[in-house]
Formats: sequence, C-alpha cells, structure tokens
Amino acid sequence: MRTLVTGSAGFIGYHVAKALLERGDPVIGFDVVNDYYDPALKEARLARLDEVARKTGTPYSFHRQDLADQNAVNTCFSDEKPDRVINLAAQAGVRYSIENPLAYVHSNILGFTHILEACRHHGIKHLTFASTSSVYGGNTTMPFSEAHGVGHPLQFYAATKRSNELMAHSYAHLYGLPCTGLRFFTVYGPWGRPDMAPFLFTDAIANDRTIRVFNHGNHSRDFTYIDDIVDGVIRASDQPATPDPAWDAANPDPGTSNAPFRIYNIGNNDPVHLGDFIAAIEDALGKKAQKELLPLQPGDVPDTFADSSRLESATGYRPATPVSEGVRNLVEWYREYYSR
Repeated sequence: MRTLVTGSAGFIGYHVAKALLERGDPVIGFDVVNDYYDPALKEARLARLDEVARKTGTPYSFHRQDLADQNAVNTCFSDEKPDRVINLAAQAGVRYSIENPLAYVHSNILGFTHILEACRHHGIKHLTFASTSSVYGGNTTMPFSEAHGVGHPLQFYAATKRSNELMAHSYAHLYGLPCTGLRFFTVYGPWGRPDMAPFLFTDAIANDRTIRVFNHGNHSRDFTYIDDIVDGVIRASDQPATPDPAWDAANPDPGTSNAPFRIYNIGNNDPVHLGDFIAAIEDALGKKAQKELLPLQPGDVPDTFADSSRLESATGYRPATPVSEGVRNLVEWYREYYSR
C-alpha cells in the first residue's frame, strides 16, 4: 500500500511516516515546512525519515509543497499514485487561531478541499484525516463520546476541524470515498511540537524559567503518548470505513453513517491532572518548576477525557504507555536533541 502522509514534517505525521516505512510500506511525504514553529525541528524530522528509508530500503519520496496549491496536490497524486491518504497536515494551535484565523482557512479548509478532490478523482481506497478533541467545545459531559453533539466550538481551530468532518462526510456520501476522522486528544512525546504545554514545561523547567500554568492548574487532559497515537492511526487507516448497516436516519449517530464514514476518538482514556503531569516532568528532569498561576485562557476548555471504546472495538487500539514512562521518553529526547 502506497501511503501519502501529509504533514510528514510535523510531530504526528513524522512518527506515522516513520512507522509505515519501518513496516515496509512505501510512503509519499507532503509538507510545506512553514515557520509556525522552528523549521529546524521539522527539517531534522525529515532527515530522520530519509535515514529510515535508506536503512529499510522502503520506497520514500517527499514533496515540499502547500496543500492550498491545487496544482501541486494534483501533480503529487498523478505522479505518485498513492493507494491511501493519511491527512495530518493542518494549521494547528488553539490560541493562534484567535490571532490569525485566515491561516486556518488556507490550510484546514482550502487545503483539505484539495485533498478531498484529489482523493475523489484518483480512486483513493481510504482517506484517514486528523480532527481534534477541541470539536467538543462547550460540551462538559465526560468522557467525550462520538455520539455527543459537537455544535459549540470555542475557537476557530475547532470550527475548521469540525468543518473537515462534515466535508469528508459529504464526499463519502456523494462519491463513495471511504473516510475516517480521528479526534486526537493531547498528544505528547519525543519530537513534539514546541508550542505545546509538554514541551514548553520541559524546556522552561530544564532552563530554570517560570512556567505559566493557566486556570491556576485546575486542568485535566487526556494526555496520549505518541506511540499509542501512531498505533491507532495506522490501525484505523488499515481498515477502510464502510457504511453502517445499523445507521438510523430517524435517530442518526454522529460518529457513523450509511455512507463509508467513521469518526473515532483517539486518546488515552485516562485524564491526568495538570499538576500531576508537571510533577512527572519535574521527576524526569530532577528539578522543581517555578510556577506562575494564571486564569483560564480564551478558547481553552478545563478538562478533556476520551472515550476511545469505538476505536478499540473496531481496530483493537489500546493505549499502553503510562504518563511517567512517556514523560521520561520526552525528557530523554529533549536532552539529547538540544545538547547537539
């Protein structure tokens, strides 16, 4: 199976592409490599993918292009002829979407439309795409379930990702394109994004800087280790969505359809209090954090908690990495990478 992985220079995209190469699946990478965060980190991930491809002998190519460029997307599909697509490219970040919403229209709406059109016209067997737990927005019923309504996003990032889910469903219904959306819960681990709290906390504590703790630390998050996420993404991609024969139009389940479409939560099923997560970083670094306690930020939700039982039932997905182990791995990578 030739797999196109968009966002392959990104955190999750890099790890997914690496895992596919290591199991012998040809990979086509696609990423614009923008400067939303340190491009050097993205280049280092790409260099590692080149190395993995050489060591394994697995076919690998990379397109340094923008999904918002329709010609570039179509050329990639025509030249590379992927069998399936794992779309992980997006403009990420909750707070940045408040400052620069047009960047999200460019990447998450226009870019995703180009992916859908290319999948439609090139006979793609399965499109797996990234959504987010942020779509649950104002919902406070825990754990979050795919059966819940997601009509109250709290920031524009979540609104664009919910739009992706609706757009994909329309293509599944109109053109029979199998589509699976994955709602990621807070992902952390080696090679992680430097704009996210796990990295920010690690970097600040390691360098004796104060960490900013919002909502006075009264958060809980379903922190999910990257290896568990990758396992779930690949399991879902390996199993193309099919119509649900039990779907009831009079009582519709938002996570399934009479079209070949599925939505799954992909999380750890075990929320961790933010203070406990910080304590795990302190233990791994052997240093105590200096904390500045601040109010809840605009667009943030106090808690997240994934019910991933549907993904488990469908694919056998079972997250297995405790936070203490995952944080140790993050800190070990951080020390090695930034000592160079």
